[in-house]
Amino acid sequence: MRTAAVIGGLLAVVAGGAVAWTAATRIEGVQTYRYVGSIHDTGAVTYAETPPVGGPHHPTWFNCGVYPDPIQDAMAVHSLEHGAVWITYRPALPAAQRRALEHLVDGHTYTLLSPYPGLKDAVVISGWNRQLRVTDASDPRLGKFLAKFEQGTQAPERGAPCSGGASGA
Repeated sequence: MRTAAVIGGLLAVVAGGAVAWTAATRIEGVQTYRYVGSIHDTGAVTYAETPPVGGPHHPTWFNCGVYPDPIQDAMAVHSLEHGAVWITYRPALPAAQRRALEHLVDGHTYTLLSPYPGLKDAVVISGWNRQLRVTDASDPRLGKFLAKFEQGTQAPERGAPCSGGASGA
């Protein structure tokens, strides 16, 4: 009888911990989408989101890294499919905020960082089927998003290369 009470207590603690862990991993403001992977298209692709978070994409991916110029959506989406996180920012973002974003991605091997013309928000961070829009590069949710979704389980081809693809706009 006592063993059953102890096991029941442990299960309650484990279940309670799972609920707390799930709540702690939620990032306020993250939007979720439902695109399937592995749909390659060499033609012009139109996306519902700006910047895109998934869907049909070019057969070639973009090499992960920091880009001073805008990069092609359809190739960046292929990188997202491989588990990359793409951070886009308004081209007129102040230099200090751009440096903060460069610092954020420093040491991460599955990230893209590039300006995005016409972006309504200061910074948008995207992973496959996930996106967060922020007004400032110092928003702590950016780091949380990167930690959770870089090579995250939401990526259909997580672990596929983020090098050996395209590296120019």
